[in-house]
Amino acid sequence: MAEKFDSLEEHLEKFVENIRQLGIIVSDFQPSSQTGLNQKLCYWSAVLQCVTGCTQLFSVGLLLQLVFFVFRYIDQGRNPQLYTKECLERALAKNEQVKGKIDTMKKFKSLLIQELTKVFPEDMAKYKAIRGEDPPP
Repeated sequence: MAEKFDSLEEHLEKFVENIRQLGIIVSDFQPSSQTGLNQKLCYWSAVLQCVTGCTQLFSVGLLLQLVFFVFRYIDQGRNPQLYTKECLERALAKNEQVKGKIDTMKKFKSLLIQELTKVFPEDMAKYKAIRGEDPPP
């Protein structure tokens, strides 16, 4: 599975780099650069086909959203490599949030079991025995 993601990442990097090069050619277009532009467009088409082939694991809608988002990102004059960095930073922040929620729920469960044990000692002893946490009294 990781190999497929690596392959998709490699093709996407080629795709983004080719788009960047196309932008340079088009922004300073000279009639003599028509051949190079044609070659880049053919290469762009081939890379796009490779990306499409790699996306059998993903929905096409998701891929198209990603491609258009990267295009908008580039159109805003931003570096597409920074997009990856920002995505990773957001993922790490979300991971910390979820970890905090999980830790809070574990503490709550522990406190709830302690309080329930004080109020319902027999029932909680049975519960703990069923769960294998404590031997029955």
